[in-house]
Amino acid sequence: MSFLSITAAARRKATLIASISSLLLSCVHGQFIPEIDATYSSTPKPFTLKVNPSFIETTRLKVQLGRIANDMGVPPFTDGISTEMAQTLQNYWVDELNWTSVQEQINKNFTMFTTTVEIDDKNYTEPIPLHFVHHRSPRHDAIPLLFLHGFPGSFLEVGRIISSLTHPPNSSVPAFHVVAPSLPGFGFTPAPVHAGLGPIEAAHAYNALMHQLSYPRYVMQAGDLGAFVTTYQAALHPESVISVLSNLWAPAVNATDLARFEANETTPGETAYIRNITAYQTGGAGYLFLQSTQPLMAGHALTDSPLGFALYIFQLMQELGTFYHWSLSEIITWAMMYIIQGPYPATRFYKEFRNADQIVGADMFGPALFVNVPVGVTQRPQDAGWGVPLDWARRIGNVTAIYVHDFGGHFAAYQTPDTLLDDCWRFWGNKSASGVGKH
Repeated sequence: MSFLSITAAARRKATLIASISSLLLSCVHGQFIPEIDATYSSTPKPFTLKVNPSFIETTRLKVQLGRIANDMGVPPFTDGISTEMAQTLQNYWVDELNWTSVQEQINKNFTMFTTTVEIDDKNYTEPIPLHFVHHRSPRHDAIPLLFLHGFPGSFLEVGRIISSLTHPPNSSVPAFHVVAPSLPGFGFTPAPVHAGLGPIEAAHAYNALMHQLSYPRYVMQAGDLGAFVTTYQAALHPESVISVLSNLWAPAVNATDLARFEANETTPGETAYIRNITAYQTGGAGYLFLQSTQPLMAGHALTDSPLGFALYIFQLMQELGTFYHWSLSEIITWAMMYIIQGPYPATRFYKEFRNADQIVGADMFGPALFVNVPVGVTQRPQDAGWGVPLDWARRIGNVTAIYVHDFGGHFAAYQTPDTLLDDCWRFWGNKSASGVGKH
């Protein structure tokens, strides 16, 4: 055998050993999603979505065999998704959905990576694997922007604004380098190996990610669960977070507020906000209480029923933006961002919020850290935090701007991208309001 043959064989052996070691390390730490091909190492690696075809076929068969509840004739969306709508979704999934095409479109639209970060936190000491989107702007003055999604969304939400953020229409508005990670246990960020990775730990992890990408100073935009993570991140890392634009900024209604409300002493704006929060708590937050108290109960019920899980989140998607017509493909694609690794870790993230005192009892939001960096608030009428008075908004942060829209809902980046883009450009284009001149 020649020296060159021996050298080539040695290289192949070394590569094989390294691959096996990486796989074993991932498995040992639980940082592994068996249905996709991904490596979570200490530096960012390109990621292309390729779900195991056998899993896709098994999922289709489960959908085909799924039993659908009889809705007893109640109006659509009153108790949940109607039987007729459920059957329509089931038939489309079984007979028409082309997952290969969906997957190709995701890979075309997003430049994705995986990595691992470590944080200094007593509750969670394991390395934290992350999946994230990263699109850089060609502009030399572009601002690093961290975009965080919530439930039942995913990184897909940023897809309708990311190109305009990185390549704005003209130089008069700011451009951004956009980083959009998946929350722990969501999408293609693997589930934590044990309890304890909550919003505070996620905030530390995303700050570490931005530093790993050489963005020591950055801004943040988020809604839903992501908005609460930004609260912690901005409060705990003010040296890194320049400012925040939040489309869910909803301070808790306190006892004094309620007493004034009962005595008819609140202003029209305060009254509207209290009624909006109360309506959400009493009529639209059932999933929140289940997932923040007994998430494994929901996990067992939903993990092996892809159709059931899709119908579960579609109800939430519809309630939080009734003006928007969701296509059958969109519903399934959003659901698959949870189904691929199983929905339990994502649903359990709500319990970590409860443990961090962010969701307490019957109150929608518990105490949070005060945010001293500049905060912009963007509001739409079909979102949970709609109508918060400015002085109440300032109870939990340094709110310097509020943008109130008369149309829209919970998924601003996805459903009303133009208005959210305008808010981003207005807020971060105003250096005195957003503080970007200091970054």
